[in-house]
Amino acid sequence: VQLQASGGGLVQAGGSLRLSCVVSGSIDKLNSLAWYRQAPGKQRELVAAVTSGGTTNYADSVKGRFTISRDNFNMVRLQMDSLEPEDTAVYRCHARVVIQYVDFDLWGQGTLVTVSS
Repeated sequence: VQLQASGGGLVQAGGSLRLSCVVSGSIDKLNSLAWYRQAPGKQRELVAAVTSGGTTNYADSVKGRFTISRDNFNMVRLQMDSLEPEDTAVYRCHARVVIQYVDFDLWGQGTLVTVSS
């Protein structure tokens, strides 16, 4: 089971980017999908999450600008609008899954988002 992230890149302030992450492999249940980010010199923070029931949660700093969504069972997207230089960070997708009755936390590779002023 692995997570494959795509998207990211360089954009000017005020622009938009979209990140995608696909969970591949055999799992029994996918409880939640989320995006985290870590900027240089800062701690990792939760950006947005969506549960299997569709409940979403956002960091205060991105509310109203970012939208997390699930496409199909195993794909999560993060639409990022009105990007600010403070959004510059390495973004990683996360999945909480159940495989044969055991809970696992899975991480995708990081993807760099750079917002220029």
